[in-house]
Amino acid sequence: MSLSRRQVTAAAVASLPAALAATGTAHAGGHRHRTLYIAGDSTAAQKYADAAPETGWGMALPFLLHRHLTVANHAVNGRSSKSFADEGRLEAILSVVRPGDLLLVQFAHNDEKTADPTRHTEPWSTYQEYLRRYVDGARARGARPVLATAVERRRFDAEGRAVPSHGEYPAAMRALAQEEQVALLDVQALSLALWQRLGAEGTKTYFNWTATEQDNTHFNPPGAIAVARLVARELLRTRVLAPRDVRRLEEEIPESWITWPEAAA
Repeated sequence: MSLSRRQVTAAAVASLPAALAATGTAHAGGHRHRTLYIAGDSTAAQKYADAAPETGWGMALPFLLHRHLTVANHAVNGRSSKSFADEGRLEAILSVVRPGDLLLVQFAHNDEKTADPTRHTEPWSTYQEYLRRYVDGARARGARPVLATAVERRRFDAEGRAVPSHGEYPAAMRALAQEEQVALLDVQALSLALWQRLGAEGTKTYFNWTATEQDNTHFNPPGAIAVARLVARELLRTRVLAPRDVRRLEEEIPESWITWPEAAA
C-alpha cells in the first residue's frame, strides 16, 4: 500500500515516545537541538509493550547521548533500504530534517531476503543505489548522513566461532562510504567481535531468548544497550560527534531505564 508523506510522517511520530519524537526543540539560549534520525529495521526499532522484552538498540541510544541531541527513531520492523524508501519513510524524514541534523542509516537484514522483491536488493548494485538516496537526500538538506553496517545475528559454528551472516552487504556499504566520503560505523565487525568474546552461551543473555522464544536476531535490554554503546563509540571515533555529545560510555545503564510504551491505536 502506498502511503502519503503526511501519513508516513504522522505514523512515525505517533510511534515514538514523546521524549524521542520531539524535534526542533530550542535551548534556553535560543539554539536549536540537533536531531539524530535513525532509518533502519527491527534491530534498531522502537518496540512496544506486546513485544517486551524485545528491544531495539535505538531505544537505548538516547541514554548515551547528551540531551542537546534528540534521537528520532524511525526504524521499522521488516524494512530494507528499498522498502523503507519505497513506502515514503525516507521522504518523511527528509521533509523534516534540518541543517546540522544527522541521518544514521542501518539496513541489510531484510535486503537479504531474495524471495521478497519488495525488499530484496543486490549488494553491489541496488543496495548501493538505495543507500545513495539516503546520503544524497540528507546532504541536499544540509544534514549529515552516517552509514552503519548491520549489527550481526547470533550465529556460531561447531567450533564456537561467531559467524558473519550478512554476506557482501557490509563490504558494499563500506565501499560506498569510502566512495562518497561518508562516515561509516562498522557495527557489523564490532558486534561480531563482541559476540565472539561473549561466546555461544554468553550471547543468549543479550538476545531475545525467553522461555517461549529463542530469537537470534533481536535483542533484550542488555543487548540493545551493548549495541547502542558500540554505535555511540563509533559516532565518537569517526568524529561525527564530539566528546561533549556523548555520555555514560563506560558506565552501567540500568535495564529499568528501558520501557515499552503501548502501541498507538
